[in-house]
Amino acid sequence: MTVPLTGAGTGTPLRTSTAVVVVVALALALFSLSTVETLPVGLLPLIADDLGVSRASAGRLVTGYGMVVAVASVPLTRLVRRVPRRTLLCALLALFVLANLVSAMAPGYWILLAARVTVALTHSVFWSVIASTATALFAPEVRGRVVAGLFSGLSLASVVGVPAGTWLGQQAGWRIPFVVMSGFGFLALVAVAVLLPPRAGEEGDGTAGAEPGRRRFLVLMTATALVICGVFTGYTYITVFLTDVTGLSQSAVAPLLLGSGVAGIAGTGLAGARVDRRPRGTMVLAVALLTATMFGLRLLGGRTFAAVRLVALLGFAMSAMTTALQSRILHVAPGSTEIASAVGSSVFNVGIAGGSLVGGLLLPTALGARCSSGVCSRSAAWPYCCPSPGWCARGNGGPPSGAGCRTCRRRRPAGSPSTVRRRSGDRPPGGTAKVPGRPRSGGAPR
Repeated sequence: MTVPLTGAGTGTPLRTSTAVVVVVALALALFSLSTVETLPVGLLPLIADDLGVSRASAGRLVTGYGMVVAVASVPLTRLVRRVPRRTLLCALLALFVLANLVSAMAPGYWILLAARVTVALTHSVFWSVIASTATALFAPEVRGRVVAGLFSGLSLASVVGVPAGTWLGQQAGWRIPFVVMSGFGFLALVAVAVLLPPRAGEEGDGTAGAEPGRRRFLVLMTATALVICGVFTGYTYITVFLTDVTGLSQSAVAPLLLGSGVAGIAGTGLAGARVDRRPRGTMVLAVALLTATMFGLRLLGGRTFAAVRLVALLGFAMSAMTTALQSRILHVAPGSTEIASAVGSSVFNVGIAGGSLVGGLLLPTALGARCSSGVCSRSAAWPYCCPSPGWCARGNGGPPSGAGCRTCRRRRPAGSPSTVRRRSGDRPPGGTAKVPGRPRSGGAPR
């Protein structure tokens, strides 16, 4: 069976089986890239001890990566829009393979940091173009399933990649996981070079979201940055937290992260089942659960029984939140979805970099790792105070009286029933506050 190659500027048909193999190869590349991005989280103490640097400095391997992606995603994506996708993807994957080999052989901290920056540059472009490239290989009616299959690599990175890489690094040394990820990248490179048509996706700049809205998109990006910043303030140093605060051994961390990843599968599945019907409600519930989990770690992190279950719940909440946020990004993208993906990647990594930086600043203090989880819970709670960024962006109606952030309330019409606010002058001495326009029942205030 063959399928037409859309968006390629040619009518050359492509066998469905071949297109599926290409998507699997791109998913494998995304798995490798996403694993490498957060791999230092589980190997942080080993890297710090081997290179003779502080744990806070080792944590900046995550910070620097995020900063590069945040700054480079949009300009680099615009720069390479005219490059044939097969040529571009092959160059990116080759650079990924070489940079990870350098990481594995790095004699010192700064060489490792330079290699991480190089991988981050490949991430900046790869993340933005793979969806349009993969969907161009299939008919429009199956593109949703194509994207779901493609981004399964991202889900597996947190569920399998980082926990397995942490375990392998603890058994064979922190350098070996980078070699393994380099090998996966090479397999993807060969498949893309051999099977991907030369002009696949060349003319596809993406389409707008289903309900495009610039203001909604900007509010959503702000919420995303704050949530991710809060999460990674604590999550970057979760290994340090579990060893120093909870008192677990390093060998116990990898199985615990694996359990958190398995819980993440359930979170992804549940959020995926609900997000199309209740997009905003799904996001609010996920962020609220995440906030409660981080507060729980702050209060109960020293108890092994509670910490183990809270880390599993953290994986569930993080996956559910990411699924809901990504769905909203694609839904309200105001222009090209390819550029919107680049913006989303930048904002996401701003949050990662900011959280890693804040956590690194808190780690050497007297408050230490336990304080980083407290900061995480407060930052993650902001979108819960404003349950639906869509309320702010649309400026119509909103949650019940008194709900939402001050920005929401300022933007609502002054006299709308759902936005009436209690003022000090409305409260009689010793009485109940009077709400203008509200009828009384039986002569008594309700």
